[in-house]
Amino acid sequence: MSLDTHSQATLQIARKETTLFFSSPVAWLFFAAFAAVTLFIVFWGEAFFARNIADVRPMFEWMPILLILLCSTLTMRMWSEERRTGTLEHVLTQPAPLWNFVLGKYLACMLLLLLALLVVLPLPLTISLIGDIDWGPVRAGYLATLMLGSAYLAIGLFVSSRTQNQIVSLIGSVALCGLFWLVGSPLITATLGQTAAEWLQALATGTHFDAITRGVIDVSDLVYYLSLTLIFLALNVLMLERERWAAAGPAGAHRRWQLITVLLVLNALALNLWVGQMHSWRLDTTRGQQYSLSATTRNILSQLQEPLTLRGYFSAKTHPLLSPLVPQLRDLMREMEVAGNGRVRVEFVDPMSNPEAEEEANRQYGIEPVPFQVADRYQSSIVSSYFDVLVQYGDEYEVLGFRDLIDVKSQGEGDIEVQLRNPEYDLSKSIRRVMADFQSAGNVFANIDKPVTLTAYVSADERLPDELVQFKSDLSGVAQKQAEASGGKFSVRFANPQENGGALAQELARDYGLRPLSAGLFSNDTFWFHLLLTDGSEQVVQLPLDDMTQSSFERNLDAGLKRFASGLTHKVGVVLPAAAPAMQPGMPAMPAGQDFRYLQDFLRAEYELVQEDISDGVVSSDIELLILAAPQGLDEKSLFAVDQFLMKGGTVIAATSPYSASLSSTSLSLQNRDSGLEDWLAHNGIRIGKSLVMDTQNAAFPVPVTRNVGGLRLQELRMLDYPYFVDVRGDGLNRDAAALAGLNQLTVPWASPISLGESGQDELEAQREVSVLLKSSAQAWLSDSGDIMPRLDDPQSAGSPWPPGDERGEQILAVAASGRFDSYFAGKPSPLAITAEDADAADGGESEATPNLAEAVDTVIEKSTESAKLIVFASNDLFRDQTTQMIGSANGSAYLTPFQLLVNSVDVALDDSGLAAIRSRGQFNRTLPPMDESSQRFWEYLNYVLAALAIGGLYGLVRLARARREKQQLAWLKS
Repeated sequence: MSLDTHSQATLQIARKETTLFFSSPVAWLFFAAFAAVTLFIVFWGEAFFARNIADVRPMFEWMPILLILLCSTLTMRMWSEERRTGTLEHVLTQPAPLWNFVLGKYLACMLLLLLALLVVLPLPLTISLIGDIDWGPVRAGYLATLMLGSAYLAIGLFVSSRTQNQIVSLIGSVALCGLFWLVGSPLITATLGQTAAEWLQALATGTHFDAITRGVIDVSDLVYYLSLTLIFLALNVLMLERERWAAAGPAGAHRRWQLITVLLVLNALALNLWVGQMHSWRLDTTRGQQYSLSATTRNILSQLQEPLTLRGYFSAKTHPLLSPLVPQLRDLMREMEVAGNGRVRVEFVDPMSNPEAEEEANRQYGIEPVPFQVADRYQSSIVSSYFDVLVQYGDEYEVLGFRDLIDVKSQGEGDIEVQLRNPEYDLSKSIRRVMADFQSAGNVFANIDKPVTLTAYVSADERLPDELVQFKSDLSGVAQKQAEASGGKFSVRFANPQENGGALAQELARDYGLRPLSAGLFSNDTFWFHLLLTDGSEQVVQLPLDDMTQSSFERNLDAGLKRFASGLTHKVGVVLPAAAPAMQPGMPAMPAGQDFRYLQDFLRAEYELVQEDISDGVVSSDIELLILAAPQGLDEKSLFAVDQFLMKGGTVIAATSPYSASLSSTSLSLQNRDSGLEDWLAHNGIRIGKSLVMDTQNAAFPVPVTRNVGGLRLQELRMLDYPYFVDVRGDGLNRDAAALAGLNQLTVPWASPISLGESGQDELEAQREVSVLLKSSAQAWLSDSGDIMPRLDDPQSAGSPWPPGDERGEQILAVAASGRFDSYFAGKPSPLAITAEDADAADGGESEATPNLAEAVDTVIEKSTESAKLIVFASNDLFRDQTTQMIGSANGSAYLTPFQLLVNSVDVALDDSGLAAIRSRGQFNRTLPPMDESSQRFWEYLNYVLAALAIGGLYGLVRLARARREKQQLAWLKS
């Protein structure tokens, strides 16, 4: 028989089986039941709207079990019915090869499986209408479902060929398919060691299915399913061929069939073992390719000069929730090994089975086992296990423990989800940190890429005060020593702005806002003494003049050079609200920043964080970025410190607004808040309005409500519509801003509107680069009311208890500006300068202190460098613990998006946008927009209706095809 003949025979058999299936009403009940069960599991079993994530993962999580029942039902009659009715003998006596019949029945079942999946296709389509869905995992999930279904169908056909009873076939198929799924489930692997568990997971169908539904299509997973399908189809053919053989038939032909089947099985196993080693043969379909190494990580690994060791300390016996995470970490570490091109060495150690390795881990690296409680229905025990990764480069190392690597989410009482937090980011940051520590070893120049020049704009000695003449000499000596030790990466030069008619002085005044200093309080003599670090780019750092000593200059020079170095731990300063007074006499006062602990914890995990005191008018010279969290009552000296920090090319991030919410257990009120920044921000073109933004697109406000049910008082959380919680998503997030990469939703509480300049954004952009980071929807309006209490019901308002205002439109909630800024204190005396009254008081004996030169001179920098950045969030409560906890309680989990935004903003401002991009790769959980219960029910019922319409449409197509075929048959009979 030719190939075309075989194909026609196979398709004819598939067409016949499909027709028989659709001729029975059971087929339509089957489709309806599958759709109903699937949708019920998604919306009720997995509480889709409570999860608040725009994906179809709940459907795919249950699909392996659903497919066992679905495929077993499809295949139970395929051969059993043939055997029961006696038509199997007719099949066995046909001249066509038996594999034609097996393949035809398999294709018919695959077509029916595909149609069943099309019935539930409206589910991801409707979710895409609600939220921003990542289609990569959806497509991969449907592919995984087809591949898993293919294997289950082959198993079902094999079982069906061994019995004439359909019920027995159904039970046997469910049992065998269930066995392939069960061997890799935590129920079995939790009782075994890590190695044995991984072998069983490699044989299990569910493990490969989960890997694909993440959005990563690995060739080894596809080969596994294809191998399983071919093996059981071959066994099906062999079992049927054996019934064809006569008792005294040719033994050679029998052995040939058996040999072919055995070779097919062995080759399939060998192929799986070989392909399983090819870790690079995979396709990451997720948005942003969050399961592939980023360009930033590859760039970090390419900079390795010495071998890097990544050693995983994983116990074979560990907590069942940690056990599935070990292979994921191993895969990532192996991928880094491949990307390292021989410069990365990866090792895996089980300290429990290697006493020498355990002693080294405990003594040298401080790695200790962590006790976990493991419990089943019969007993509870404590298991001490290791879950650590050592990153070692030269003699520098860093250890990442399980608390650094995992993220625990509560999905309900007794139901928690444990997953890796963002392992690529954690490992990449640790690698870069140990590289920097090893390469620097006290030498900051090892991390500087471009040569840096210190230019001292200093007048001639005869014009300098005596103190500065000696300081100039000390400065020159220190700088020359640094230049000699830098290996050509640092140089120093002196320039006198008062030479050549003062042309250089005019250039400095125009470009940097620098001007000559006064020699004394009552002296008309002026001189120049400014120190600038440059690397030939736009980044310029001015070194401060503190007490003008050699040690002070060395400290400031080192801090300035670190601004040009990459890979070092950055130092971030934060200004927190002042300590709150004691609530009752005798009680201690609340410490400063008590309500900003999450903010501090997030920042400390990434940077060296210090609480900065700016009341003296100066920001510490080693601070690279300054954060103002809900500032209040900043005086002139504090404002001067912020202004001059910005003028020196620093970055200022401010979360401020004219109002702040005061929340207690019984009340919620709005309080006026004078930050002291209003005029300074307006001077820089950013005006914050004295009103609050309200938006129809908002997050819910959780209110505890007590109900009386059958005499019992029950307390529950009721989610109320609350326009003051502006829900920013979609076009409200600036997709071009690196700080917002990976963020898809942000709730901004009690925010005020921002306006830019007198003429708007265009005016500011002519002076510097300005971008709007966050804005409300077009349905937002402004409110001057101080009544912000949520309303359970309001009989005077029809529909929403918050009637929208007449004027609606988008409102700016956060902006970022960078480039040249003019000082707020330009043309004004420095608040730090000693006044004539102070001098008189000192001369009159009221003070024994003699004003030093650093305090006496006027050191106002009137224009910033190009590297200056200003970021403003128009809300005092955006980063408050109490607010984020309240917003998170609506979703039953911690609400950490504001802190992720803040850390991203800091990374971008400090030119660590690559790491910010890696961090955001782990933030693709698409949240759903806020909706009330009636809206949730609408979308749920819509899916049921669409599934019913899909089944009805399929029924109509089948009826139409049947009518057309009957018409053709009738026409043929008449002819």
